[in-house]
Amino acid sequence: MQPKITIVQALARALANAGVRQMFGLPGGGSSLDLIEAAAEVGIDFILTKTENAAVMMAGALAETTGVPGVALMTKGPGVANAANGVAYAKLDRAPVIVITDGFTAKQLSYITHQVFDQKALLQPVVKGTTRLESDDPATEIDAIIALACQAPLGPVHLELTGDVARRLIDAPQKIAASREVKTLATTELQRVFEQLALSKKPVLIVGLEARQCASEVRQLAAALKCPVLQTYKAKGVVSDFDPQVVGIFTGGSQEAECLAQSDLMVLVGLDPIEMILQPWPYNRPAVELSNASHDIHYIQPVARIRFGLAIHIAALHKRLTAYRSDWSAEKIGRLRADILTRLAYPPVQFGVAPDRVVQLSALAYAHNNLRPRMSVDAGAHMFSATAFFAVTQPGDVLVSNGLATMAFALPAAIAAALDDPSQPVLCFTGDGGLMMCLGELCTAVQTHARIIVVVFNDSALSLIDIKQQSKQLPSRGVRWGRHNFAQTMQALGGKGFEATTEVQYQEVLAEALQFEGPSLIDVQIDPSGYAQQLKAMRG
Repeated sequence: MQPKITIVQALARALANAGVRQMFGLPGGGSSLDLIEAAAEVGIDFILTKTENAAVMMAGALAETTGVPGVALMTKGPGVANAANGVAYAKLDRAPVIVITDGFTAKQLSYITHQVFDQKALLQPVVKGTTRLESDDPATEIDAIIALACQAPLGPVHLELTGDVARRLIDAPQKIAASREVKTLATTELQRVFEQLALSKKPVLIVGLEARQCASEVRQLAAALKCPVLQTYKAKGVVSDFDPQVVGIFTGGSQEAECLAQSDLMVLVGLDPIEMILQPWPYNRPAVELSNASHDIHYIQPVARIRFGLAIHIAALHKRLTAYRSDWSAEKIGRLRADILTRLAYPPVQFGVAPDRVVQLSALAYAHNNLRPRMSVDAGAHMFSATAFFAVTQPGDVLVSNGLATMAFALPAAIAAALDDPSQPVLCFTGDGGLMMCLGELCTAVQTHARIIVVVFNDSALSLIDIKQQSKQLPSRGVRWGRHNFAQTMQALGGKGFEATTEVQYQEVLAEALQFEGPSLIDVQIDPSGYAQQLKAMRG
């Protein structure tokens, strides 16, 4: 007789088979506790967070780092509502997350109104699909919903699971060998891309988030083209930032304008239009595109396009480029890179530490200690310096919310990255505003002994919004606050807290933080007066 297991046990086994080793969330009294226990039976740890929003962000950041789907669970009603921003992050930042919520049975809904609203309808705009595992074949439902999250474009799915369904007995699913998708070359489209490259003498390679899963192929293509490489925030590290061909960040703004002005073809590799800033496409250059997904709304119409099988098509294109000759010189590429960094440099400060110097000194400290450079960064003005001046070598070593650009992301993301690889510290660059939105997750960092260094750019304002307010010549209103001491807060919560008001102080306390095995925080006083100049240099 075939053994019986509960649906929630079948779900836990399927998640484990997909590579899941941790899940995050705040449990309720319905299916959550059953799932936590079933997950423990198959070696999946549960990390208790302080907010549902942060739980989804941790799950998403872990998925972005590892390529394994993330899992976040929460109770019904307020749990689902609190998670909505995190789910929107997973949707717009292309993170495959299984969002598992409690639900109400039909019988309960016949008399209960407390905490009741249409959870499916709430999340529907920001998930790829929803299921309740109520069919006669829940095992197939489970496999399908996990697979959906991992199909390009990657994104979250919603599993609404009542306690009754979670505990329902079914036949234990038989292990079936995973079918391999047969991928064939789009030979006609590939030929068109090759023909455009053959005509080009000064291409620029523009790398986006989809390319994180095929870094080796992208690096081979870059080497064959011998051209400048621009990478989006989320693609940093696909080609190592230390590679002399890497010129800088691509956002659709002005910082890359000079590089593209000298080019004759843009080669878009894994670029998702959701990564661009909120302004029209400014570049009048032909383009070819290789991607994993078709995007209905796009900034441009390439002259040649391939919309699936990114890795195999990059590899096939590389084989055809053995005799390619570029008119770019190493000296010219180097000047473009240096010019970008010069324009993004922060002007002299009147007090405190310049944001670019915080980042540069952090990078130097990591290099001096032979540490793998890994960082998360929050939305805000400090992001300009963090992404420009902190070099990384591998995809996933920069965690940033770009598609949604939500604040309160950096701390949860850093915790997830540190739990995945606790051997070396993860830097968390955050503004004071973003940190205050998720301050309770410092407790999560302490409880999990996450080896993170939270660097707070403390300027007592929503600086990016402050810049926009000033540019409209409006009086300062609603975007500034008094100075808060985050170092003392971290100390009170059980971590290490430091303060720095000069470069020398920052170097000293960073050296101490790097030796600490648990979480630490450095509260750095920042002069925000130069952010407007940086913003103009980056976006125009």
